[in-house]
Amino acid sequence: MKQISLAATGFELAPKRTRKREFLDEMDRVIPWSELLALIVPHAKSGKTGRPPFAVETMLRIHLLQQFFGHSDPAMEEALHDIPLYREFARLDAGITRLPDESTILRFRHLLEAHDLGAQILATVNAVLAQRGLLLKTGTVVDATLIAAPSSTKNKEGRRDPEMHQTKKGNQWHFGMKCHIGVDADSGLVHTVVGTAANVHDVTQAGALLHGEEADVFADSGYRGVHKREEVSQAHPDVAWHVAMMPSQRKALDTTTPLGAIREALEKTKACIRAKVEHPFRVIKCQFGHRKTRYRGLAKNTTQLLVMFALSNLWMVRKRILQGAVG
Repeated sequence: MKQISLAATGFELAPKRTRKREFLDEMDRVIPWSELLALIVPHAKSGKTGRPPFAVETMLRIHLLQQFFGHSDPAMEEALHDIPLYREFARLDAGITRLPDESTILRFRHLLEAHDLGAQILATVNAVLAQRGLLLKTGTVVDATLIAAPSSTKNKEGRRDPEMHQTKKGNQWHFGMKCHIGVDADSGLVHTVVGTAANVHDVTQAGALLHGEEADVFADSGYRGVHKREEVSQAHPDVAWHVAMMPSQRKALDTTTPLGAIREALEKTKACIRAKVEHPFRVIKCQFGHRKTRYRGLAKNTTQLLVMFALSNLWMVRKRILQGAVG
């Protein structure tokens, strides 16, 4: 019989309700665990020989902790040893004799990548939100953001990631990838994610960011001429594109005339709607701290982005979900 640890006898100090604990408690309540586990369990190995595997739910919770706090696989292993709150969220019992090591955490991530479960996780989360009436599909906002990649050549191959690329934005050069997203124009929730090299132009991915049910699409001036592209006109012939005016043209508007005032008001309306697409970028970059790619290759990083945007969708509407649960 194992000796009971004094750390879990009920006599420990009452934990302070820190912001991190509040965050994890809220996310624990809004994440559709049963639906996500139903996606992953059929692909998980049973482990008939050797040490018994950790529960799929435990590994999923650890994987999501990595996305929340930006931990690599080795850092996540150490954090599980150091931080009791992480073990609590992962449902690791206080009397457990071993914790998942970095290889176990890596294999679970590879499982998600091998079976394209990142896209399925995003689709499942969105289906749950749509059932709650939180995701409408009448309009879409499209945009893209750059995500830096390590430019160092101090590695085994002696070169940078061959799937990443450099591009110039303004007067500054960037090396990395580009994340293209399609966002619901009403709620600001992400429904489509595409990862490309940084030098791929935004307009080339516009058609892939639509789900096919929208009537209107809003975009910034980088998407001008999108309606003339063959792949867009063929796949989405009935979509009305609302592309922002070039900044130089907008500055030249004479707002003292009735026509100029109307066009300026129209541009402001477009900008108000397009602003919704910036919120998910803020969540993954500021809330989750994802400002640089963690892995080599577009496929791995795109899978991570799919999972992170699924979590950002839940984070953005968590208050409404919890209020509905309480009500």
